Amino acid sequence: MKSREEIQQIAIQVINDEKKAIENLQNLIGDSFSKAVETLFSASGRVVVTGIGKSANIAVKIVSTLNSTGTPALFLHAADAIHGDLGMVRPGDVVICISKSGNTPEIKVLVPLIKNFGNTLIAIVGNTDSFLAHEADIVLDTTVEHEACPNNLAPTSSTTAQLVMGDALAVALIECRNFSARDFARFHPGGALGKQLYLRVADLYIQNERPEVSPSTSVDDTIIEMTSKRLGCAVVTEGGAIRGIITDGDLRRMMQTYHSPSTAADIMHPNPRTILDSEYAVNALQMMRQNSITQLIVTDADGHYLGIVHIHDILREGII
Repeated sequence: MKSREEIQQIAIQVINDEKKAIENLQNLIGDSFSKAVETLFSASGRVVVTGIGKSANIAVKIVSTLNSTGTPALFLHAADAIHGDLGMVRPGDVVICISKSGNTPEIKVLVPLIKNFGNTLIAIVGNTDSFLAHEADIVLDTTVEHEACPNNLAPTSSTTAQLVMGDALAVALIECRNFSARDFARFHPGGALGKQLYLRVADLYIQNERPEVSPSTSVDDTIIEMTSKRLGCAVVTEGGAIRGIITDGDLRRMMQTYHSPSTAADIMHPNPRTILDSEYAVNALQMMRQNSITQLIVTDADGHYLGIVHIHDILREGII
């Protein structure tokens, strides 16, 4: 068994080896990359990504990235393709074939079939003198000097280079499509990321009570209103206009004073923080954090009091 120091050094060496492999990719980017992006961008069909072994695993990830960023894609396992799944490939599709050697038996069988279909074939290949490279319409070179594996056998640096090349294609397509955060949200409606991009304050405050008092409301009745609505606050309004807010903190500070306030106006905090109901919920969270508060008054575009959004609402949605 290796010592802890030796194990750590192995990890550092792997990272350095793979870093060098990625850095070398910069020298392999040229007109073929631009042509690949142009071809994918203008394709009338989908992007079919295929490979075998570890390259197939990389293909799955690239497909996922493309789909989530506006480029319809699907994965085709090279071995399954020659046993019936080739029917997935339709006219107008662009096929990306990933392989380190470019000479595996399955690739040699699959490539001529794709060519016979008339589909454009893009190769992400680590051997530019291979069968795949010679047959492909566009070649993206992902050659690496050696694997991070000490025996130079297990795909490590090579698969990292393939993955980075796939990410480069996806990001270039994002830029070409002017794919925005709002577009991204349409494909990521679930989880914290999606909610940050589409969930609005209006979706949250409607679930809460609407605590409200007037400036002349007694302190006792104000406490009853705050307690019954269970949001730790009450909004002070007059003639439809927001005059202030009273929070649990204001009540505690009131108890520390020597005078005896009689109305809500005596203890309210004027000029409270508000947020439009059309704002994103994540912006409400940022405002709360910046001001060290736990609730915001929600208004419409005309400044009318609509309700309260509380930090617990945001926590419940899993945005944090």
